[in-house]
Amino acid sequence: MYDSILLPVDGSEHAATIVRHAADLAQWTAATIQVVFVADTTRDSVTVVGGDVVDALEREGETIVGDVAETLDSLGVAHGTDVVQGSPAPEIVDYAERYDHDLIVLPTNGRTGISRYLLGSVTEKVVRLSDVPVLTARMQPDERLTFPYENVLVPTDGSPASAAAARHGLALASALDATVHVLAVVDDSSVGPDVRAGLSVDELERPATEAVDEVVAEADAYDLPHVETSVAQGPPAEVIREYVETSDIHAVVMGSSGRRGVDRILLGSVAEKTVRSALVPVITVHDRS
Repeated sequence: MYDSILLPVDGSEHAATIVRHAADLAQWTAATIQVVFVADTTRDSVTVVGGDVVDALEREGETIVGDVAETLDSLGVAHGTDVVQGSPAPEIVDYAERYDHDLIVLPTNGRTGISRYLLGSVTEKVVRLSDVPVLTARMQPDERLTFPYENVLVPTDGSPASAAAARHGLALASALDATVHVLAVVDDSSVGPDVRAGLSVDELERPATEAVDEVVAEADAYDLPHVETSVAQGPPAEVIREYVETSDIHAVVMGSSGRRGVDRILLGSVAEKTVRSALVPVITVHDRS
């Protein structure tokens, strides 16, 4: 399913701990991992060493990608390395598209709090901007994520982005022989009290039920061991997080906003809130149509 995985690294503890999960994915698909370090051109990193003008960040990057390459060598994973210059988030997005990578793997910072907005996060900007699917994971030192995934959650709202994500999630689950959980959430806070009072539960839930049914119909084309369905009410990101915790979910595949503009802040994005709060890997998928 994945032939080429892009693994941006920055030398942080969180980035180091996600290497193993990227390696698990690569070994499962016989994929190659491209390790890349982006020397941030917004920082002044040029210095003089022994009379030679050098870029300290590029030197640091060579060391970092070399260390990751040694780890991948020890795991028997095919890989390449690169150090490039640029603004990290857009450079990662452009690199993935330019070299036709199938997946970008990035850690989040691992801190808790669904309402905490990571406005400056490179990971969050990549999730917003990338047309290539992005796997994010909240990593703690020495943590090992479950793989292969046995339960994959596919949240849906019937939108083109969630439909694209559903296809990706179904293909992933089929390849792993995993159970798919299809979840639609009725955000009752978006409906005024007067409207809610005039609608039955069935009427409130009908669009969500239809969205779930569309994914179930799509699932017929895949060789899946089992498909679970659920329609719930509440704040979507919170419902998704609770479902992950109560249903032993190992990965979430969902649609992202996918809109351009690196400085645009999407405080209300369900995908971004899920990326910040979920305790399992989240694969965000942009609708390419």
